[in-house]
Amino acid sequence: VQLQASGGGLVQAGGSLRLSCAVTGDLFSHEVMGWYRQRPGKDRELVAISTLGDFANYAASVKGRFTISRNNAKNTLELQMNRLEPEDTAVYYCTSIVDGTPYFGQGTQVTVSS
Repeated sequence: VQLQASGGGLVQAGGSLRLSCAVTGDLFSHEVMGWYRQRPGKDRELVAISTLGDFANYAASVKGRFTISRNNAKNTLELQMNRLEPEDTAVYYCTSIVDGTPYFGQGTQVTVSS
């Protein structure tokens, strides 16, 4: 499984960013996908998850601000992040979860300034 996240950057609090994850193979072959993040000094945490059939779930800290989606035309997993807060500063990783095991690609840095 090869995953490559992009779209991170520096943004002011209240701003938006859209992350994208390029996926090898057919997007439909990845039944469960998601985004994790690792904030400075913290463990990696699950931010959002998406399954085939358009089920999505979010961590409480991002619910209502972040939206996970699959772009079948581009074969990418995306994460729209709105109303960003300094606490969202982290390296973001996309993941494909196979038989309960998450596979990660390289992350992308998101920095939110206050």
